[in-house]
Parts: sequence; C-alpha cells; structure tokens
Amino acid sequence: MPINKLFEGADRNGELLLRDVACMSVPGATLAGQLERQSGWLTEHWRWLLDTRVLPYLPPIPSALDVGSGPGVVAASLSDRLNVTCLDIDPEATAKCRSRGLRSIRGDAHALPFRDRSFDIVQCSFLLMWLHDPERALGEMLRVSRHAVLLLAEPDHGGRIDHPEPLHPLKDLMVESLRAEGADPHMGRRLRALCSSCGVDAEVGVHPGSWDLERTRREAGGEWDWIEGTAGKSAEPLRDAWHAALAGGTLYTFTPVLYALIVKR
Repeated sequence: MPINKLFEGADRNGELLLRDVACMSVPGATLAGQLERQSGWLTEHWRWLLDTRVLPYLPPIPSALDVGSGPGVVAASLSDRLNVTCLDIDPEATAKCRSRGLRSIRGDAHALPFRDRSFDIVQCSFLLMWLHDPERALGEMLRVSRHAVLLLAEPDHGGRIDHPEPLHPLKDLMVESLRAEGADPHMGRRLRALCSSCGVDAEVGVHPGSWDLERTRREAGGEWDWIEGTAGKSAEPLRDAWHAALAGGTLYTFTPVLYALIVKR
C-alpha cells in the first residue's frame, strides 16, 4: 500500500492529516507500529539529548509542545521528563493522544495557536519531511519556545545503505516512492540549512544505530513490511534477495536519522 493510503490528505496549508493510525495497515505492519518501532530505536538517544543538553538548564519537568504528534508515541516515551502538550491537525490523532493520558489539542504546525514563548521546549519528529513549508513551521516552533527547539528525528533516505549488492536498488526506490507521495526524502541533510534560513544556529547530528545479527533478524520483518507499504509492488523483485540475505546473515540496512537542537540565547 503506498504511503498516501496511510494518510487522509493535506489541509489547505499542506500539513498531512493522519487518519486512524491504529487501524490502517500495510501487510504485517501498521503505521502506528512503525512509529512504535522508530521510537524504540531512538528514545534512548532522545533522552540522552534532553538529559545532557537541555534539562540541566530548566526547572524539573519543563513544559513541552510536541508538534505533529500523531498518536502520541514520542510524547509518551518522554513524558517522564517533560510536561507535554501534543498538537496535531487530525482530531483522531488528538483523541489517541488523550487515550494515552496525554494533553492534546488540534492545530496546524504552520500557525501554532499559542502566544510567543509559551513552552520551555518545542519538539517534533518525522514531521518536517512531510510539510510543504518546513521553514514556516520551524519559525512557529521558535516563536512559541522559551529555551529550546528539538527537531528530534528527520530521516535522510538518500543516505540509505542496503547490503548485499542485490539490495542496492532499495535506496532509489524508497527515495522515488516518498517523493511521489509529497515527502522530502532528503530532509535530514537539510536540517542545518533550514535552521540557518530561520536565523538560528543548531547542533546537528545523526542518531546512532548499532544492531547485532539477532536484532537485525528481529527487526527485519517489520522493516520489509514498511518497505513494501511505502514502495508497493515496485519492491517485489527485491523480496527474495532481502530474505536470502537475512537467512544467510549478510543483511545490513541503515537509514540515517538526523536531529537538530536549537538552544535560544
């Protein structure tokens, strides 16, 4: 199923409307499941960033806004450190956040419904690649933040690595499929330029990713389901090579996921 079947569409400003992610599925996976998987990979480093770069300079449990929160997976993973308000343009997503016990309101990332400096921290994850005007959205996040803006996770599919060689076409396939659905598959590498265009400096880095063979095998089924869900039938010719590499212990796949931390002076 192509990714546009996982999303309802876009509002008049181009922000994606996330629809009933718990129910929509690709073969063997759901969008919510993919968000859970990504959060599981990245939460440890997100917490490290908060604990070492941000929280030492703020009061305990500072206020935070999670922009484009979807069903609240990321907000829930950080709720022991932050007093999080979730914002999403889709009412079903906000309802799912509330079902997790999170505060959630409906709103547009391009025009945040808050006064200047309303939150200690403003964060987003896997959002900017889908927005038609990420510079405007970042400007809004800067406006409503007091201390820091955390662009927690933006992938760079152009830097994707797949091994062995028969799997090399996956990179171009994923880039083309995401671009066809309206995403910017290279958003990760654009984070510094985006921050500079908004007049701010940022610490930009790549989240670490290190899996042993056992974890690779554990994660490979969900990853292939996500590839098929994104690229559809175009991925079918590579399925046998993927599973052969997995069985033979030679499979390696890595997509860089970048972050940017902006501390306001």
